[in-house]
Amino acid sequence: MDYANRKRPPPKKKQSGKPAKKSAAKAAAPVSWLLVVVTLAMVAGLVWFLYSIAGSRDQQPVVVQPPEVTEQMQRQIDKDAIPELPKDEYSYPDVLENQEVIVDVPERELGPPKLMQCGSFRSESDAQTLRARIALTGLESQVRRSEGRNGVWFRVILGPYATKRDAERDRHKLQRAQVHYCEIWNWNL
Repeated sequence: MDYANRKRPPPKKKQSGKPAKKSAAKAAAPVSWLLVVVTLAMVAGLVWFLYSIAGSRDQQPVVVQPPEVTEQMQRQIDKDAIPELPKDEYSYPDVLENQEVIVDVPERELGPPKLMQCGSFRSESDAQTLRARIALTGLESQVRRSEGRNGVWFRVILGPYATKRDAERDRHKLQRAQVHYCEIWNWNL
């Protein structure tokens, strides 16, 4: 709605002869007598409760003294007393000091050597550029030429690694140096 260009409403007509004031008595809501009675009862109950607990502070607390222990009671207490625990003598610390534990751990199979390829390029200059970036991280890589049915490719390879864990360690080092997309393969040399 366009408030700037709207038409003004027609002026209201004034009523003649009658005052426009409303009486104050009609505007006020009627008071519920039930609400007044309930409120006064609650206030009276609170006053009675406070008055009834006000005098309880002056009374002295009742102190109960324990009965005197007689000779017969003392004998019963001594009779029911818990005996001392027997001292356990363990022999296994001495046995373990003199024994040798033999554990059979099978040798882990290493499998084929692992190679990590970080790129494959059509031009040798691109492969040499990636090789230089890898050299800046402190790792040594090779550029190998391979020919296939798709043409000549220049692969950037790291390795061989004896275990995959060694290859993963170098791959994380390359990722921190912003060299991504290196894959670990089981390749023969």
